[in-house]
Amino acid sequence: MFSFSFKNRIAFNYILSGSILIAIVFLFIYNIVKLSVSKHVNEEIHEELNKHLDDVSTDSNDTYLIHVDQWRAREHNSISVNPVFVEFYDNNKEIIDKSPNLKNSDLKLFSDKNSDEVFIDTKLNEIAIRQIQKPIINKNKVVGYLVVAMSLEDFEIVLILKNILLISFPIILILLFLIARFFAGKSIQPIRTVIETSNKITKDNLQTRIPLPQNKDELYILSQNINNLLDRIENAIEREKQFTSDASHELRTPLAVIKGTMEVLIRKPRNQQEYEDKIQFCISEVNRLNHMVDQLLLLARFENQKQNVKQESIFLNALVLDNLTRFSERTEAKKIKIQTKFDDDYYLISDNYLVSIVISNLISNAIKYTKDSGNIEISLHNSSNHIVFTIKDNGIGISEDNLEKVFNSFYRSDVSNHPEIKGTGLGLSIVKRLCELLKIEIAITSVLELGTEVKLIFNDNNPK
Repeated sequence: MFSFSFKNRIAFNYILSGSILIAIVFLFIYNIVKLSVSKHVNEEIHEELNKHLDDVSTDSNDTYLIHVDQWRAREHNSISVNPVFVEFYDNNKEIIDKSPNLKNSDLKLFSDKNSDEVFIDTKLNEIAIRQIQKPIINKNKVVGYLVVAMSLEDFEIVLILKNILLISFPIILILLFLIARFFAGKSIQPIRTVIETSNKITKDNLQTRIPLPQNKDELYILSQNINNLLDRIENAIEREKQFTSDASHELRTPLAVIKGTMEVLIRKPRNQQEYEDKIQFCISEVNRLNHMVDQLLLLARFENQKQNVKQESIFLNALVLDNLTRFSERTEAKKIKIQTKFDDDYYLISDNYLVSIVISNLISNAIKYTKDSGNIEISLHNSSNHIVFTIKDNGIGISEDNLEKVFNSFYRSDVSNHPEIKGTGLGLSIVKRLCELLKIEIAITSVLELGTEVKLIFNDNNPK
Protein backbone atom coordinates (compact mmCIF):
# COMPACT_ATOMS: atom_id res chain seq x y z
CA MET A 1 0.00 0.00 0.00
CA PHE A 2 1.44 3.36 -1.04
CA SER A 3 1.78 5.99 1.65
CA PHE A 4 0.63 9.37 0.32
CA SER A 5 1.18 12.62 2.13
CA PHE A 6 -1.89 14.58 3.17
CA LYS A 7 -1.20 17.10 0.39
CA ASN A 8 -0.97 14.35 -2.25
CA ARG A 9 -4.11 12.67 -0.93
CA ILE A 10 -6.04 15.93 -1.31
CA ALA A 11 -4.70 16.34 -4.86
CA PHE A 12 -5.43 12.69 -5.69
CA ASN A 13 -9.01 12.90 -4.43
CA TYR A 14 -9.47 16.12 -6.36
CA ILE A 15 -8.30 14.67 -9.69
CA LEU A 16 -10.23 11.45 -9.03
CA SER A 17 -13.48 13.40 -8.82
CA GLY A 18 -12.31 15.73 -11.59
CA SER A 19 -11.40 12.84 -13.90
CA ILE A 20 -14.88 11.36 -13.54
CA LEU A 21 -16.45 14.71 -14.38
CA ILE A 22 -14.10 15.32 -17.32
CA ALA A 23 -14.69 11.79 -18.65
CA ILE A 24 -18.44 12.37 -18.54
CA VAL A 25 -18.05 15.71 -20.38
CA PHE A 26 -15.75 14.16 -22.99
CA LEU A 27 -18.10 11.24 -23.61
CA PHE A 28 -21.00 13.67 -23.91
CA ILE A 29 -19.13 15.82 -26.45
CA TYR A 30 -17.97 12.77 -28.42
CA ASN A 31 -21.43 11.23 -28.61
CA ILE A 32 -23.08 14.55 -29.52
CA VAL A 33 -20.59 15.11 -32.37
CA LYS A 34 -20.90 11.50 -33.49
CA LEU A 35 -24.70 11.64 -33.54
CA SER A 36 -24.68 15.02 -35.26
CA VAL A 37 -22.33 13.85 -38.04
CA SER A 38 -24.21 10.58 -38.43
CA LYS A 39 -27.51 12.44 -38.70
CA HIS A 40 -26.03 14.80 -41.28
CA VAL A 41 -24.76 11.91 -43.43
CA ASN A 42 -28.08 10.07 -43.18
CA GLU A 43 -29.99 13.16 -44.25
CA GLU A 44 -27.74 13.65 -47.27
CA ILE A 45 -28.06 9.99 -48.31
CA HIS A 46 -31.81 10.11 -47.93
CA GLU A 47 -31.97 13.30 -49.93
CA GLU A 48 -29.96 11.69 -52.76
CA LEU A 49 -32.24 8.65 -52.60
CA ASN A 50 -35.32 10.81 -53.16
CA LYS A 51 -33.65 12.69 -56.01
CA HIS A 52 -32.82 9.51 -57.89
CA LEU A 53 -36.23 8.02 -57.33
CA ASP A 54 -37.52 11.00 -59.32
CA ASP A 55 -35.35 9.85 -62.24
CA VAL A 56 -37.23 6.55 -62.40
CA SER A 57 -40.47 5.85 -64.22
CA THR A 58 -42.24 2.70 -65.44
CA ASP A 59 -43.58 1.81 -68.89
CA SER A 60 -46.62 -0.15 -69.98
CA ASN A 61 -44.78 -3.41 -69.51
CA ASP A 62 -44.12 -2.58 -65.85
CA THR A 63 -40.46 -2.07 -66.66
CA TYR A 64 -38.92 0.94 -64.98
CA LEU A 65 -36.98 3.42 -67.07
CA ILE A 66 -34.11 5.67 -66.00
CA HIS A 67 -34.00 9.20 -67.32
CA VAL A 68 -30.42 9.06 -68.53
CA ASP A 69 -30.18 12.72 -69.44
CA GLN A 70 -31.04 13.79 -65.93
CA TRP A 71 -28.86 11.04 -64.54
CA ARG A 72 -25.80 12.09 -66.52
CA ALA A 73 -26.39 15.73 -65.83
CA ARG A 74 -25.73 15.32 -62.18
CA GLU A 75 -22.21 15.64 -60.85
CA HIS A 76 -21.35 12.03 -60.10
CA ASN A 77 -18.01 12.10 -61.79
CA SER A 78 -16.09 13.67 -58.93
CA ILE A 79 -14.91 11.45 -56.08
CA SER A 80 -13.10 14.13 -54.22
CA VAL A 81 -16.01 16.32 -53.15
CA ASN A 82 -18.76 14.65 -51.13
CA PRO A 83 -18.88 11.50 -53.32
CA VAL A 84 -22.30 9.87 -53.74
CA PHE A 85 -22.55 6.41 -55.29
CA VAL A 86 -25.71 5.20 -57.03
CA GLU A 87 -26.67 1.86 -58.58
CA PHE A 88 -29.88 0.63 -60.19
CA TYR A 89 -30.88 -3.02 -60.16
CA ASP A 90 -33.72 -4.83 -61.93
CA ASN A 91 -36.11 -7.20 -60.23
CA ASN A 92 -33.63 -10.02 -60.84
CA LYS A 93 -31.03 -8.05 -58.90
CA GLU A 94 -28.95 -7.47 -62.01
CA ILE A 95 -27.20 -4.11 -62.43
CA ILE A 96 -28.86 -1.81 -64.93
CA ASP A 97 -26.87 1.35 -64.41
CA LYS A 98 -24.58 2.99 -61.90
CA SER A 99 -22.90 6.30 -61.20
CA PRO A 100 -19.66 6.90 -63.12
CA ASN A 101 -17.63 7.36 -59.94
CA LEU A 102 -18.12 3.67 -59.12
CA LYS A 103 -16.11 2.76 -62.23
CA ASN A 104 -15.38 -0.98 -61.98
CA SER A 105 -16.74 -1.29 -58.44
CA ASP A 106 -20.25 -2.20 -57.42
CA LEU A 107 -22.35 -1.53 -54.37
CA LYS A 108 -23.55 -4.57 -52.53
CA LEU A 109 -27.26 -5.32 -52.69
CA PHE A 110 -28.41 -6.96 -49.50
CA SER A 111 -31.06 -9.62 -49.85
CA ASP A 112 -32.47 -9.32 -46.36
CA LYS A 113 -35.89 -7.67 -46.46
CA ASN A 114 -35.04 -5.97 -43.19
CA SER A 115 -32.26 -4.08 -44.97
CA ASP A 116 -34.68 -2.09 -47.12
CA GLU A 117 -34.52 1.61 -46.29
CA VAL A 118 -32.09 0.86 -43.45
CA PHE A 119 -28.73 2.62 -43.23
CA ILE A 120 -25.91 0.08 -43.42
CA ASP A 121 -22.21 0.79 -42.84
CA THR A 122 -19.97 -1.20 -45.19
CA LYS A 123 -16.87 -0.75 -47.34
CA LEU A 124 -16.21 0.00 -51.00
CA ASN A 125 -12.62 -0.72 -52.07
CA GLU A 126 -11.56 -0.43 -48.41
CA ILE A 127 -13.29 2.94 -48.15
CA ALA A 128 -15.89 3.25 -45.41
CA ILE A 129 -19.32 4.06 -46.81
CA ARG A 130 -22.89 4.19 -45.62
CA GLN A 131 -25.63 2.99 -47.94
CA ILE A 132 -29.36 2.64 -48.16
CA GLN A 133 -31.40 0.56 -50.59
CA LYS A 134 -35.02 0.94 -51.58
CA PRO A 135 -37.16 -1.33 -53.75
CA ILE A 136 -38.86 0.29 -56.76
CA ILE A 137 -42.50 -0.73 -56.71
CA ASN A 138 -45.09 -0.50 -59.43
CA LYS A 139 -48.64 -1.77 -58.85
CA ASN A 140 -47.60 -3.37 -55.59
CA LYS A 141 -44.90 -5.29 -57.41
CA VAL A 142 -41.12 -4.92 -57.03
CA VAL A 143 -39.68 -4.04 -60.43
CA GLY A 144 -36.18 -3.05 -59.29
CA TYR A 145 -33.89 -1.62 -56.63
CA LEU A 146 -32.13 1.63 -56.04
CA VAL A 147 -28.97 1.72 -53.89
CA VAL A 148 -27.44 5.01 -52.74
CA ALA A 149 -24.20 5.24 -50.75
CA MET A 150 -22.03 8.01 -49.46
CA SER A 151 -18.46 8.10 -48.23
CA LEU A 152 -18.00 8.44 -44.49
CA GLU A 153 -15.20 10.95 -44.83
CA ASP A 154 -17.16 13.28 -42.55
CA PHE A 155 -16.66 10.72 -39.82
CA GLU A 156 -12.96 11.47 -39.86
CA ILE A 157 -13.71 14.47 -37.68
CA VAL A 158 -15.25 12.08 -35.16
CA LEU A 159 -12.13 9.91 -35.17
CA ILE A 160 -9.92 12.98 -34.87
CA LEU A 161 -12.03 14.22 -31.98
CA LYS A 162 -11.79 10.82 -30.32
CA ASN A 163 -8.00 10.80 -30.60
CA ILE A 164 -7.80 14.37 -29.32
CA LEU A 165 -9.93 13.52 -26.29
CA LEU A 166 -7.96 10.34 -25.55
CA ILE A 167 -4.63 12.18 -25.75
CA SER A 168 -5.76 15.28 -23.86
CA PHE A 169 -7.45 13.34 -21.04
CA PRO A 170 -4.25 12.12 -19.27
CA ILE A 171 -2.51 15.44 -19.95
CA ILE A 172 -5.36 17.33 -18.31
CA LEU A 173 -5.30 14.94 -15.32
CA ILE A 174 -1.56 15.46 -14.83
CA LEU A 175 -1.96 19.24 -15.00
CA LEU A 176 -4.90 19.09 -12.61
CA PHE A 177 -2.87 16.98 -10.17
CA LEU A 178 0.04 19.45 -10.19
CA ILE A 179 -2.28 22.44 -9.78
CA ALA A 180 -4.30 20.72 -7.04
CA ARG A 181 -1.08 19.67 -5.28
CA PHE A 182 0.17 23.27 -5.36
CA PHE A 183 -3.02 24.73 -3.91
CA ALA A 184 -3.37 21.85 -1.43
CA GLY A 185 0.10 22.70 -0.16
CA LYS A 186 -0.97 26.30 0.30
CA SER A 187 -4.18 25.23 2.05
CA ILE A 188 -2.50 22.93 4.58
CA GLN A 189 0.23 25.40 5.51
CA PRO A 190 -1.51 25.99 8.89
CA ILE A 191 -1.25 22.23 9.53
CA ARG A 192 2.51 22.42 9.03
CA THR A 193 2.54 25.28 11.50
CA VAL A 194 0.61 23.12 13.98
CA ILE A 195 3.14 20.30 13.55
CA GLU A 196 6.14 22.61 13.92
CA THR A 197 4.66 24.30 16.99
CA SER A 198 3.67 21.00 18.64
CA ASN A 199 7.25 19.77 18.22
CA LYS A 200 8.43 22.76 20.25
CA ILE A 201 6.05 22.05 23.13
CA THR A 202 7.61 20.03 25.96
CA LYS A 203 7.03 19.69 29.69
CA ASP A 204 9.43 22.59 30.20
CA ASN A 205 7.92 24.71 27.43
CA LEU A 206 4.16 24.96 27.69
CA GLN A 207 3.94 28.65 26.83
CA THR A 208 4.25 28.23 23.05
CA ARG A 209 0.99 28.65 21.15
CA ILE A 210 -0.02 28.02 17.54
CA PRO A 211 -0.39 31.18 15.42
CA LEU A 212 -4.01 31.50 14.33
CA PRO A 213 -4.63 31.53 10.54
CA GLN A 214 -6.10 34.66 8.97
CA ASN A 215 -9.12 32.85 7.56
CA LYS A 216 -11.56 31.76 10.24
CA ASP A 217 -12.16 28.32 8.76
CA GLU A 218 -11.89 24.77 10.14
CA LEU A 219 -8.10 25.09 10.52
CA TYR A 220 -8.61 28.28 12.52
CA ILE A 221 -11.01 26.45 14.85
CA LEU A 222 -8.55 23.51 15.11
CA SER A 223 -5.66 25.84 16.01
CA GLN A 224 -7.84 27.70 18.51
CA ASN A 225 -8.99 24.45 20.16
CA ILE A 226 -5.39 23.20 20.41
CA ASN A 227 -4.36 26.48 22.03
CA ASN A 228 -7.24 26.20 24.48
CA LEU A 229 -6.20 22.62 25.22
CA LEU A 230 -2.63 23.78 25.87
CA ASP A 231 -3.98 26.48 28.21
CA ARG A 232 -5.88 23.86 30.18
CA ILE A 233 -2.88 21.54 30.29
CA GLU A 234 -0.61 24.35 31.41
CA ASN A 235 -3.06 25.41 34.12
CA ALA A 236 -3.49 21.82 35.27
CA ILE A 237 0.28 21.31 35.50
CA GLU A 238 0.69 24.60 37.32
CA ARG A 239 -2.04 23.59 39.77
CA GLU A 240 -0.36 20.22 40.18
CA LYS A 241 2.98 21.87 40.89
CA GLN A 242 1.36 24.27 43.33
CA PHE A 243 -0.54 21.44 44.98
CA THR A 244 2.64 19.37 45.35
CA SER A 245 4.51 22.35 46.75
CA ASP A 246 1.73 23.21 49.19
CA ALA A 247 1.26 19.58 50.22
CA SER A 248 4.97 19.08 50.91
CA HIS A 249 5.02 22.31 52.91
CA GLU A 250 1.93 21.41 54.91
CA LEU A 251 3.27 17.93 55.63
CA ARG A 252 6.68 19.22 56.71
CA THR A 253 5.18 21.68 59.19
CA PRO A 254 3.72 19.17 61.70
CA LEU A 255 6.76 16.92 61.26
CA ALA A 256 9.06 19.85 62.03
CA VAL A 257 6.93 20.74 65.07
CA ILE A 258 7.04 17.14 66.33
CA LYS A 259 10.80 16.91 65.75
CA GLY A 260 11.44 20.22 67.51
CA THR A 261 9.29 19.25 70.49
CA MET A 262 11.11 15.92 70.84
CA GLU A 263 14.52 17.59 70.61
CA VAL A 264 13.59 20.06 73.32
CA LEU A 265 12.18 17.23 75.45
CA ILE A 266 15.43 15.20 75.50
CA ARG A 267 17.82 18.07 76.18
CA LYS A 268 17.38 17.71 79.95
CA PRO A 269 15.37 15.64 82.40
CA ARG A 270 11.73 16.68 82.74
CA ASN A 271 9.08 15.98 85.30
CA GLN A 272 6.16 13.72 84.61
CA GLN A 273 3.75 16.52 83.76
CA GLU A 274 6.10 18.11 81.21
CA TYR A 275 6.60 14.75 79.48
CA GLU A 276 2.86 14.19 79.35
CA ASP A 277 2.19 17.71 78.01
CA LYS A 278 4.82 17.44 75.25
CA ILE A 279 3.78 13.90 74.27
CA GLN A 280 0.13 14.96 74.18
CA PHE A 281 1.08 17.89 71.97
CA CYS A 282 2.97 15.55 69.64
CA ILE A 283 -0.03 13.21 69.52
CA SER A 284 -2.27 16.10 68.51
CA GLU A 285 0.18 17.03 65.73
CA VAL A 286 0.29 13.39 64.57
CA ASN A 287 -3.51 13.35 64.52
CA ARG A 288 -3.46 16.58 62.51
CA LEU A 289 -0.90 15.07 60.14
CA ASN A 290 -2.95 11.88 59.83
CA HIS A 291 -6.09 13.88 59.09
CA MET A 292 -4.24 15.87 56.42
CA VAL A 293 -2.95 12.70 54.77
CA ASP A 294 -6.48 11.26 54.76
CA GLN A 295 -7.80 14.37 53.09
CA LEU A 296 -4.98 14.42 50.55
CA LEU A 297 -5.70 10.80 49.65
CA LEU A 298 -9.40 11.55 49.46
CA LEU A 299 -8.80 14.54 47.19
CA ALA A 300 -6.42 12.57 44.95
CA ARG A 301 -8.95 9.76 44.73
CA PHE A 302 -11.74 12.06 43.60
CA GLU A 303 -9.47 13.96 41.21
CA ASN A 304 -8.97 10.72 39.27
CA GLN A 305 -12.49 9.41 39.65
CA LYS A 306 -14.63 9.59 36.51
CA GLN A 307 -17.84 7.59 36.62
CA ASN A 308 -17.52 5.41 39.71
CA VAL A 309 -20.52 7.02 41.39
CA LYS A 310 -23.25 4.94 42.97
CA GLN A 311 -26.90 5.68 42.29
CA GLU A 312 -28.95 5.03 45.41
CA SER A 313 -31.87 6.56 47.22
CA ILE A 314 -30.82 8.98 49.98
CA PHE A 315 -33.02 10.30 52.77
CA LEU A 316 -31.42 13.74 52.95
CA ASN A 317 -33.02 14.77 56.27
CA ALA A 318 -31.55 11.77 58.10
CA LEU A 319 -28.16 12.28 56.43
CA VAL A 320 -27.93 15.85 57.73
CA LEU A 321 -29.02 14.88 61.25
CA ASP A 322 -26.50 11.99 61.38
CA ASN A 323 -23.66 14.35 60.53
CA LEU A 324 -24.81 16.84 63.15
CA THR A 325 -24.70 14.05 65.72
CA ARG A 326 -21.06 13.35 64.84
CA PHE A 327 -20.12 16.93 65.68
CA SER A 328 -22.23 17.19 68.84
CA GLU A 329 -19.19 17.26 71.18
CA ARG A 330 -17.60 20.15 69.26
CA THR A 331 -20.82 22.16 69.20
CA GLU A 332 -21.36 21.60 72.92
CA ALA A 333 -17.74 22.57 73.68
CA LYS A 334 -18.21 25.89 71.86
CA LYS A 335 -21.80 26.26 73.06
CA ILE A 336 -23.01 26.73 69.50
CA LYS A 337 -26.75 26.67 68.93
CA ILE A 338 -27.83 24.78 65.81
CA GLN A 339 -31.25 25.37 64.29
CA THR A 340 -32.65 23.01 61.65
CA LYS A 341 -35.62 23.71 59.41
CA PHE A 342 -36.83 20.98 57.06
CA ASP A 343 -39.94 21.88 55.05
CA ASP A 344 -40.57 18.23 54.17
CA ASP A 345 -38.95 14.83 53.89
CA TYR A 346 -36.52 14.98 50.97
CA TYR A 347 -35.13 12.10 48.95
CA LEU A 348 -32.66 12.15 46.08
CA ILE A 349 -30.81 9.66 43.87
CA SER A 350 -27.04 9.96 44.32
CA ASP A 351 -24.02 8.48 46.11
CA ASN A 352 -24.78 8.42 49.84
CA TYR A 353 -21.10 8.26 50.90
CA LEU A 354 -19.97 11.17 48.73
CA VAL A 355 -22.95 13.39 49.64
CA SER A 356 -22.24 12.67 53.31
CA ILE A 357 -18.62 13.85 52.87
CA VAL A 358 -19.83 17.12 51.29
CA ILE A 359 -22.31 17.89 54.07
CA SER A 360 -19.87 16.77 56.78
CA ASN A 361 -17.18 19.16 55.53
CA LEU A 362 -19.62 22.07 55.35
CA ILE A 363 -20.88 21.44 58.90
CA SER A 364 -17.29 21.06 60.15
CA ASN A 365 -16.26 24.37 58.57
CA ALA A 366 -19.33 26.16 59.96
CA ILE A 367 -18.56 24.93 63.47
CA LYS A 368 -14.82 25.69 63.11
CA TYR A 369 -15.31 29.31 62.03
CA THR A 370 -18.29 30.14 64.28
CA LYS A 371 -17.41 31.93 67.47
CA ASP A 372 -18.28 30.54 70.89
CA SER A 373 -22.00 30.78 71.69
CA GLY A 374 -22.70 31.45 68.02
CA ASN A 375 -25.58 30.23 65.84
CA ILE A 376 -25.75 27.91 62.85
CA GLU A 377 -28.88 27.57 60.72
CA ILE A 378 -29.44 24.54 58.51
CA SER A 379 -32.43 24.24 56.20
CA LEU A 380 -33.84 22.01 53.46
CA HIS A 381 -36.46 23.33 51.07
CA ASN A 382 -37.78 22.87 47.54
CA SER A 383 -37.19 25.52 44.87
CA SER A 384 -38.19 25.09 41.20
CA ASN A 385 -38.12 21.28 41.45
CA HIS A 386 -34.68 21.38 43.07
CA ILE A 387 -33.75 20.45 46.62
CA VAL A 388 -31.76 23.26 48.28
CA PHE A 389 -29.56 22.61 51.31
CA THR A 390 -28.49 25.80 53.12
CA ILE A 391 -26.05 26.17 56.02
CA LYS A 392 -25.52 29.61 57.49
CA ASP A 393 -23.30 30.70 60.38
CA ASN A 394 -22.54 33.99 62.12
CA GLY A 395 -18.79 33.34 62.29
CA ILE A 396 -15.73 35.33 61.24
CA GLY A 397 -16.78 35.45 57.58
CA ILE A 398 -14.64 35.79 54.48
CA SER A 399 -13.58 38.98 52.74
CA GLU A 400 -14.78 39.56 49.20
CA ASP A 401 -11.21 39.42 47.86
CA ASN A 402 -10.65 35.97 49.35
CA LEU A 403 -14.04 34.50 48.49
CA GLU A 404 -12.91 33.20 45.07
CA LYS A 405 -9.88 31.44 46.59
CA VAL A 406 -11.67 29.34 49.23
CA PHE A 407 -11.92 26.33 46.90
CA ASN A 408 -8.16 26.26 46.25
CA SER A 409 -6.21 23.50 47.96
CA PHE A 410 -4.50 24.52 51.25
CA TYR A 411 -6.02 27.97 51.16
CA ARG A 412 -7.13 29.29 54.54
CA SER A 413 -8.64 32.73 54.91
CA ASP A 414 -7.26 35.25 57.43
CA VAL A 415 -4.96 32.77 59.22
CA SER A 416 -2.81 35.43 60.81
CA ASN A 417 -5.74 37.06 62.63
CA HIS A 418 -7.14 33.73 63.83
CA PRO A 419 -4.21 31.44 64.69
CA GLU A 420 -6.42 29.53 67.09
CA ILE A 421 -8.42 28.03 64.21
CA LYS A 422 -6.62 24.96 63.00
CA GLY A 423 -7.15 23.32 59.61
CA THR A 424 -5.58 21.99 56.43
CA GLY A 425 -7.34 24.11 53.82
CA LEU A 426 -8.49 21.02 51.94
CA GLY A 427 -12.12 20.73 53.08
CA LEU A 428 -13.68 23.07 50.53
CA SER A 429 -11.42 21.72 47.76
CA ILE A 430 -12.86 18.28 48.39
CA VAL A 431 -16.40 19.73 48.53
CA LYS A 432 -15.91 21.51 45.20
CA ARG A 433 -14.53 18.41 43.47
CA LEU A 434 -17.35 16.19 44.77
CA CYS A 435 -19.99 18.73 43.73
CA GLU A 436 -18.58 18.65 40.19
CA LEU A 437 -18.56 14.86 40.28
CA LEU A 438 -22.12 14.59 41.59
CA LYS A 439 -23.40 17.51 39.47
CA ILE A 440 -24.36 19.52 42.52
CA GLU A 441 -24.42 23.29 42.20
CA ILE A 442 -22.66 25.08 45.05
CA ALA A 443 -22.89 28.78 45.91
CA ILE A 444 -21.14 30.61 48.72
CA THR A 445 -21.72 34.13 50.05
CA SER A 446 -19.98 35.75 53.00
CA VAL A 447 -19.51 39.05 54.79
CA LEU A 448 -16.46 39.64 56.94
CA GLU A 449 -17.21 39.40 60.67
CA LEU A 450 -20.90 38.68 59.95
CA GLY A 451 -20.89 35.11 58.74
CA THR A 452 -21.01 32.77 55.74
CA GLU A 453 -23.82 31.06 53.86
CA VAL A 454 -23.34 28.00 51.64
CA LYS A 455 -26.04 26.54 49.37
CA LEU A 456 -26.13 23.15 47.71
CA ILE A 457 -28.64 22.76 44.87
CA PHE A 458 -29.42 19.13 44.06
CA ASN A 459 -30.74 18.41 40.55
CA ASP A 460 -32.96 15.58 41.68
CA ASN A 461 -35.40 13.82 39.36
CA ASN A 462 -37.90 13.10 42.12
CA PRO A 463 -37.74 15.86 44.69
CA LYS A 464 -40.09 15.56 47.59
